[in-house]
Amino acid sequence: MAVTLTESAAKHVQKALNKRGKGVGLRLGVRTSGCSGMAYILEYADDVEEHDQIFESHGIKVIVDDKSMFYIDGTELDFTREGLNEGFKFNNPNVKNECGCGESFNV
Repeated sequence: MAVTLTESAAKHVQKALNKRGKGVGLRLGVRTSGCSGMAYILEYADDVEEHDQIFESHGIKVIVDDKSMFYIDGTELDFTREGLNEGFKFNNPNVKNECGCGESFNV
C-alpha cells in the first residue's frame, strides 16, 4: 500500500515548503503517546534517511520511516477547514480505537 495526500493537503504542504524555502517533502510517523497508545508525528523533511520509504502524492514527497509504516500504511492525509478551524486529518484504515480527545490511537 502507500501513504497519500489529498489535493488539499498537498497544496497546503507545497505552500508551507515554499514559504520555508527548503525541504524535500513531508515526514509522517508515529510515536508512543497518549491514552490510546500512538500519536502521529508530522514535520517537514530536509533529508531522507537510508531506511525511509518515499511516496509521491500530488507532487509532494511523503517520507515514512520503516517502523511507522506498520501503523500508517494506507493512510490518506487531508487538510480541512471548518469555520475558523483548519488542520490535517488522518484517514487511517488501521485504527481500531481513538482516545476521546482524538490525539492518540491504537491498531
